[in-house]
Amino acid sequence: MRIRPLHRDDADAAGELLRRLGYPQSGTTATAARIQAWSEDPSSTALAADLEGHVLGLIAVHVCPSFERTGSWARIVALVVADEARGRGVGGRLMEAAEAFAAARDCRAMEVTSSDHREAAHAFYRNRGYMIQTGRSSRFLRGLGDG
Repeated sequence: MRIRPLHRDDADAAGELLRRLGYPQSGTTATAARIQAWSEDPSSTALAADLEGHVLGLIAVHVCPSFERTGSWARIVALVVADEARGRGVGGRLMEAAEAFAAARDCRAMEVTSSDHREAAHAFYRNRGYMIQTGRSSRFLRGLGDG
């Protein structure tokens, strides 16, 4: 298995993985356009876990400069591993690559959010040294426009 950049040609596989994560896609063309936009943004990366041409998982990370302190922080926007590849180290390898991307950009922390019902994902993050922030901060969201 190798970790490599996600490409436009991976849009079908990426779309299926994102659907499994609970994010319906509006078609291969739209998914491919988002992959292309991420590949052109130096503050972002989208990576695939590839085994002989099959995408087993993906991770997308974005780096944000800190305003209140020196350095930056990174946010995992998406991480999904195909059901049939879980428990085989795919998620760990994707996380390592994402953390290396962030560290190379002077990030001091990595953030990830995970739905409350994803208990296996929570255990995965805790096992990697991520600390739950429930009770320390709250997440607020407001939709903007039609998107």
